[in-house]
Amino acid sequence: MFLSSENWPFSLDLLPQPAYLVGGAVRDALLGRRRENLDLDFVLPLEAVKTARRIADRYQAGFVLLDADRQIARVVFKNATADFAQQEGKDLETDLQRRDFTVNAIAYNPRTEEWIDPLQGRADLQARVLRMVKVSNLQDDPLRLLRGYRQAAQLGFAIEPQTQAAIRQLSALLSSVAAERVQVEINYLLDRPQGSLWLKAAIADGLLSSWFDRGEELEAIDRAAILLEENWQQLATELASNWGGNLKISLLGVAKLASLLPSPIEKAEEQLWELKYSRAEIKAVTAALKSLRSLSSPSLTVREQFFLFREAGKVFPAVAVLAVANRMEVEAIAPLIDRYLDSSDRVAHPVPLLTGKDLMKAFSLPPGPQVGELLLDLQLAQAEGQISTSTEALEFVDRILNAK
Repeated sequence: MFLSSENWPFSLDLLPQPAYLVGGAVRDALLGRRRENLDLDFVLPLEAVKTARRIADRYQAGFVLLDADRQIARVVFKNATADFAQQEGKDLETDLQRRDFTVNAIAYNPRTEEWIDPLQGRADLQARVLRMVKVSNLQDDPLRLLRGYRQAAQLGFAIEPQTQAAIRQLSALLSSVAAERVQVEINYLLDRPQGSLWLKAAIADGLLSSWFDRGEELEAIDRAAILLEENWQQLATELASNWGGNLKISLLGVAKLASLLPSPIEKAEEQLWELKYSRAEIKAVTAALKSLRSLSSPSLTVREQFFLFREAGKVFPAVAVLAVANRMEVEAIAPLIDRYLDSSDRVAHPVPLLTGKDLMKAFSLPPGPQVGELLLDLQLAQAEGQISTSTEALEFVDRILNAK
């Protein structure tokens, strides 16, 4: 069994009695869902932080005090984490009654192999529904409102009607949650197969009204991505990437996020700052939006294509998906995709024939904007087929300078 102590990175003997596994690990074990990295949550009646510290010291693992007041600590192993929390209330059942959804309110005693399920969470697992424990539990931590949609996407569950109705009524409370925490849940929905459906539902139910007011294009983007991936496998790989690790979401997620934002670029950028996205993420999304505008006509000249690729950069796969989602024919954008995927294409991927130092040395130019402008002129001339060697590049610059 997935929860067997034989699979843990530490000995069961180090836990006091009683000790209970709770939360997502228990839920996923009952569903037969395997996790790449072991993520264990324990509830202990006493000395939770001391127990975590003792285990961390014994195994030379990382130790993080998550909440001193509530006595919660984390031990970080190479391929596993274990959280230890002090029991809230007089007994375990009281602790479970304070959780968000019944499927997360199941406990397991690893010593006796006993299941403690006072809220019939196992029945809801079988029915594949998320049911709130109490309305007040959602009010206590409003992020749980959005987590319901994230967990529905994660598990492929439905949200029980009364629970969804309560979430709608409490939706305004989400605006009181730190933007960083909200962003984590949004990012999860942006990058999961079922995420678009539930992100659209969260917007429709008023949860994200402080940031987004439309989600109609999300499913169109998913369809566009599938269509393009069928024809260009390499594009599928790039859409799944996160721009060399600089982004918390994939390039497909960038396309979806761009579709949620208002049309003025300035307003879109403002909302991304409000949600605490990084500079790299804001740059990626705004580049996608600007490039999409440049792609409004499929019959672009070579010069226009050059500047499109220059603006889009590595975000071009997201731009292509947005374009098809906005009803551009695949045949119309296919030549641009082919150019982008061809690393030797000098329109999409210009390779400088000369450097700035070459220009300054050859023409006694001082450092400054003029050098940058000349380099851009050279790349454009190369893309248009006017030059192809460094000698031709030098002659080209000489003509420009003599014409001034």
